[in-house]
Amino acid sequence: MNATARMLHRMGLLSMLLCFCLPAGALAQDWPAKPIRVVINFPPGGPSEIVMRLAGERLLPALGQPIVIENRPGASGNIGADTVAKAAADGYTFGITPDTLYTVNPLVFRQMNFNPWTDLAPVILVGSFSQMMVCNPSVPVKTLGDLIELAKQSKLAYASGGAGVPGHLASELLLSMTGVSMLHVPYKGPAPATADVIGGQVPCGFLAAPTVLPHVKAGKLRALAVSTRARSPLAPDVPTAEEAGVAGFDAPFYLVLFAPKGTPPAIVERMNAEMAKALAAPEVRQRAAALDIVTLGGSAQEARSTLEATARKWGPVVQRIGLRLD
Repeated sequence: MNATARMLHRMGLLSMLLCFCLPAGALAQDWPAKPIRVVINFPPGGPSEIVMRLAGERLLPALGQPIVIENRPGASGNIGADTVAKAAADGYTFGITPDTLYTVNPLVFRQMNFNPWTDLAPVILVGSFSQMMVCNPSVPVKTLGDLIELAKQSKLAYASGGAGVPGHLASELLLSMTGVSMLHVPYKGPAPATADVIGGQVPCGFLAAPTVLPHVKAGKLRALAVSTRARSPLAPDVPTAEEAGVAGFDAPFYLVLFAPKGTPPAIVERMNAEMAKALAAPEVRQRAAALDIVTLGGSAQEARSTLEATARKWGPVVQRIGLRLD
């Protein structure tokens, strides 16, 4: 090895040594240097994607790089989340999902190719959303209390957007807290479930507020309650289940931004800070409210703590109904 080669070799070793000695924040100083991919683990056009696009418009000037949305639906969000779990932990791949990926899927799927609690890192709570209990107007009930009493007297059915989705979980929590039973009729999404409640094939359903509210306003459905402790921004005149007489009932659901495990803490903190600013923007909050989403924020640790508390709530419900998915 000649003198020039020896010098270059030493410089290379020195550079590597310096990189190892640099703190994570210094290594992340130049982030982002290219577009950031955000995987949506549900089909195009859903609330997760819409809110992420709204936030992405604010992130572009803040980060200097565009947010590239990639839809990877299937298996109740598992397919998209698996894509993120297996991506390089370099700050250029994130995902956004309903909280059920963490709180329900590990309990009901016999096999998952990743563990959301150990292979993914929550970054921020993007928002919360509710479900709305609606009935066909022919059902002789005007309040949630009326529905509970009717269910005690006769066998009723309720529709949901599918097994293990928020509407199914909220319904079963309501039934367990009130001591009544109803037959679950799952559909492939809230839209077909809503259509059959309107048509009278199923009397009622806990369904997504943005889907059912136009039909409530048109008089085709009767709204009885929402699943959260606070009223829906889409329907402030519809009482909460707690206001309607079910003490302590509160079933919010969350959208969470997450990253592969091992993503540098400095990058997670930067993404958290910029997302929080984007979600707090009045235009983003207003447009999210039109989707029945209350934008949130908070630290990455607060996001994990909320997911853990939510998982403790839904665990007994999932066990009670014996829900299992392939």
